[in-house]
Amino acid sequence: MPQIVDQWGKPIEREALREPQTARMAQLHTEWENHPSRGLTPPRLAQIMQAAEQGDLIAQHELYQDIEEKDGHIFSCMQTRRLALQGLDWDVVAPENATPEEEELAQYAKDALLGMPDFEDLLFDLTDGIGHGFAALELEWGSRDGGILPVRATHRPQGWFTTPKTSGMDRNELRLRDGSGDGAALWPFGWMVHRHKSRSGYVARSGLYRMLVWPFIFKNFAVRDLAEFLEIYGLPLRLGTYNPSATKEDKATLLRAVVGIGHDAAAIIPEGMAIDFKEAAKGDNKAFDSMISHMERVISKVVLGGTLTSGEGQNGTQALGKIHNEVRHDILKADARQTGSTVTRDVIYPVLAINKGFTNRARCPRLVLDTQEPEDVKLYADAIPKLTAAGMRIPRSWAHEKLKIPQADKDEDVLQVSPSTAAPTPAPVDGDAEREQLGLARLRAQVENADALDELAGDMLDEWQAGMGELIDPVERALATATSFEDFSQALEAGLAEIGPDKLVDLLARGTFAARIWGQLNQVKRPTA
Repeated sequence: MPQIVDQWGKPIEREALREPQTARMAQLHTEWENHPSRGLTPPRLAQIMQAAEQGDLIAQHELYQDIEEKDGHIFSCMQTRRLALQGLDWDVVAPENATPEEEELAQYAKDALLGMPDFEDLLFDLTDGIGHGFAALELEWGSRDGGILPVRATHRPQGWFTTPKTSGMDRNELRLRDGSGDGAALWPFGWMVHRHKSRSGYVARSGLYRMLVWPFIFKNFAVRDLAEFLEIYGLPLRLGTYNPSATKEDKATLLRAVVGIGHDAAAIIPEGMAIDFKEAAKGDNKAFDSMISHMERVISKVVLGGTLTSGEGQNGTQALGKIHNEVRHDILKADARQTGSTVTRDVIYPVLAINKGFTNRARCPRLVLDTQEPEDVKLYADAIPKLTAAGMRIPRSWAHEKLKIPQADKDEDVLQVSPSTAAPTPAPVDGDAEREQLGLARLRAQVENADALDELAGDMLDEWQAGMGELIDPVERALATATSFEDFSQALEAGLAEIGPDKLVDLLARGTFAARIWGQLNQVKRPTA
């Protein structure tokens, strides 16, 4: 029997698939969160982050969980990014120029993923690595569909892991905290470890939350200060007065009444004492709101690449929103590519190695998450016929891919253009065919003679423009000499009286005669039934 090798080429034994690695690490299953965000200060935050760089990941990743839980804006932005990835269509694709055997391996791997009851949840859990820098899912294997396949993938907290501290070991290697100094190496085929590279560097510094901790703490301070501001400046000052002879018990009673009346709106005090309400102090909360808004914009830019995809903003426009959405699509494609690579390496290859004896990692089928957006069908429907008519040879598969329209199988029904519903032209009968052909011929002649008619109209217009000069001259002289409307009217009448109608009558007669002659020479009769 051939030796099974893991993703890194190291041989493994089937016994490693019988139980999860953490099944015997009871101390990890009994740990509770410490919530390091309680009373968090900048110096304490710096200590937590420095400890993570030295291999102690517990406090840093517990803080990340608190941040996502306490800050609604961070949670919303991160959920938007993670759910966008989970909603993508996916497929297992064979390598380029695949052989029939490789196509069968791709289909087998796809069936194995479809058979997992929680595969979509698996993809969502992997995206936890976007914020933390890595996400680790422990695989459980079992008999299914005649093979040994993964039956469950359980997300494990990032605090369960550490990085080695011994000099010479890989500082990016994740190991389980088993009580030893460097931790226990992860079993082959027992884990899905998604290292999401939001930035370059060591795994302890590669998560997005590493960039969000400072905006979080500054926003948290602003929210706390705003709450204190509203408590101080939003309520009137209650001033209690007591007699000089009041005892300690009387003073304590009055103090309780002054404090309690602000919340309970009711209190009792001994006779002779009084409570006076002063006007609430004046203040402005714009500084706190500005700080909170600024930190939320920073958070949106870090997680989504822009601000207008997570809020309306102050000067947001539709054009800017489209640009920001394009940036967000680029981020989605990068997330999908990294997640697909992890599933290919840690699930698809082990499935094929265990059940098919597959060892060629370079030719392994891969998971592809479809991030392509469908193109404008109307635009392509108009452009493609024109381009093909111009001589371009456009592959049909390219058009299907661009428009995200699947190609039909040979025996599959396809859509076709339906016959026109317009009323058909009745066929000529009873000798009408000859008259119809004559009518079409005359219609063609009319179209051909349209240019001649345009030339005739142009010649007549030239004669009219020359003849109209005599009619316009009196009008221009009247406008030049008149000083009032009455003067203009009298000068115009005198000028028109000097012009005879012979010139205008002659132009009209010649134009009418020319049009009649042209019409008789180029007469087209409508065919009669």
